[in-house]
Parts: sequence; C-alpha cells; structure tokens
Amino acid sequence: MKKKTFGLLAAILTFAMVLAACGGNNGGNAGGNAGGNAGNGGSAGNASNPPATEASAPSEITVTHQLGETPVKVNPSTVVVFDYGTLDTLDKFGVDVKALPKTGLPEYLSKYSADQYVNAGSLKEPDLETIHGLSPDLIIISGRQADFYEDLSDIAPTIYMGVDAADYMESFKSNVKTLAQIFGKETEAEAALAEIEGTVQSARDKATAASAKGLIILTNEGNISAYGPGSRFGIIHDVLGVEPVDPSIKVDTHGDEISSEYIADKNPDYLFVVDRTAAVGGEGAANSTVENELVKNTNAYKNGNIVYLDPQYWYLSGGGLISVAEMVKEVEAAIK
Repeated sequence: MKKKTFGLLAAILTFAMVLAACGGNNGGNAGGNAGGNAGNGGSAGNASNPPATEASAPSEITVTHQLGETPVKVNPSTVVVFDYGTLDTLDKFGVDVKALPKTGLPEYLSKYSADQYVNAGSLKEPDLETIHGLSPDLIIISGRQADFYEDLSDIAPTIYMGVDAADYMESFKSNVKTLAQIFGKETEAEAALAEIEGTVQSARDKATAASAKGLIILTNEGNISAYGPGSRFGIIHDVLGVEPVDPSIKVDTHGDEISSEYIADKNPDYLFVVDRTAAVGGEGAANSTVENELVKNTNAYKNGNIVYLDPQYWYLSGGGLISVAEMVKEVEAAIK
C-alpha cells in the first residue's frame, strides 16, 4: 500500500511540475508579444499616424523665372494669361483660363474670343482694374507685359513664361514642364515633348543630309528684315540644323533690315518667310514683296524652296506645345 501511495504522489508531483512549466511558457509568450509590439513603435502608432506610402502632392510650388521667384498655388482655378504661347500650351493640356487679351488671337485659338472669357486688356497694356476684380489665383505674362510685373504681382502671383530665343528649346521645355507641374499635367507634357523631339531629330537629319544654307526673313508691309541664329526665329538654325547663309546677321527683336539685293547676293538654298502683315490682318501678301526679279535668281526660288511659314505659330504664339510642334513640322516637311 505504501508503495502504491508513493507512486501516486510521484505522479501527482510530476503532473504539477508539467502544469507549472506550461504556465511559465504561456506567460513568456504573452510577455514576448507585448514586448515585441511595444518595441515596434512604428507599428503601434500606425492607427493614428500611418506611414505615407507616397509623398503627398504639394499645394504650392515656387516658380523661378526671369523676373523673380513666385510662390504659386497648385491647380489654380482663376488664371489670367497674356502670353499666347502659354495659352496654346494650356489649351493642349485642357486647362481653362478666365481672362486674356482678345485682340490678335491666332485663328486656332479663336474660341477664347467668346463672351465666357474676360478681356484682360491688350498685349501691351493690361487692364489692371478688370484683372483685380477677378481675384485671380495666377497671372502669366511674357516680354510685352514685363513692365507691368510689379503692378500685376500686387494683384496676384505673377510668373514670366516668355521663351529665351538664345536657348529656345531648353527654355520652351522648361516653361512647358513648369506649367505641367502647376496644373498636374506632367504625363501629358512628357508625351507631347517626346513627339516634338522626334520631329526635331528628323528635321536635323534632313538638314544635315541636304547641306543647304538658309535665310529667314520677316515681311511687313513691303519691308524685309532678316533673322539669324539666336534670334526669335533662330530655332531653324540653332535647333533644326539649317546652316545660316549669313552667320553675322544682327540679333534684334525686329530683325536686321535688308533689301532684295541682299537676298540675291547671299543666294540662299532655302528662304523661310514669316509674313507679319498676314499675322496682324494687314494689307498685301508676302509673295508680292519677296518674289521679285532679283530674288528669282536665287537657288531658293529656282528650286521651289521659298517656304512661307504659318505666321500664327511663328509670329503670334511661338513657344506653345501646339505651335512649336507645328513649327518644327513645317521646316521638317520643307527640307528636301
């Protein structure tokens, strides 16, 4: 009997020890989990402060431009535009504007002459009172309004988006990317710029193969001015690779005044013509000024290479996504 009792006590004691061990292990696991969660402080705080998987889009950016640095609200709703190249780009993006100068609009942007758009004055003289009454979020200007920069900045954030002729393509692309950043159109901008770059390369390849020299002229009611590298139309030489027939042409906003004798003497293989008279609705056609007996002796005339460029794009709204694409296509198509 004693032997059986001892055996029973031993079994009970062993069972108690097993239970104690199991209880200790469970307590250790519970403590380990609690300690682990407490140690992972980031995870413990996720409920109230979840980590950002993607950086939040800014509500404001700072635009550095030719006239200064300007904080600009992202996706502004009330926009006043004085530069038709910028208007062109915003139109391509599908971004609407509130006000603009309605005089001298290119035909392809004529929808902005409708009553739903406010007339903001002229290209040379903004209507400050009207603009102030609109309480705009953003005003965009270029060269002709530069003198009004301070006055306009007193009304709303104002940025300068003119194209730098001395570095046309880089300036143009920078402006497009800035506008894309402001209005959340980065994807659209990237695709449009890539397409333009493809046409630029094709034009350059054709210009290199042709080894031809060109001259760019602007006609204005019977007067002729020449433009060379680094000028407002210098993209033909600087970007598209057409060799200038005269590299010494003076760089000036209004060009270097020349005569038909000059054209005949330089004898360009290509003569690129921008008709200002047509752009502003004046009288007379450029071909009556250009195609005289002297110019008819040039290689450009003899080979059918007098190229009349669309003045809407070249004179009125250069520097826009639509206009630059068309400008590049015109030159690319003209080079044989």
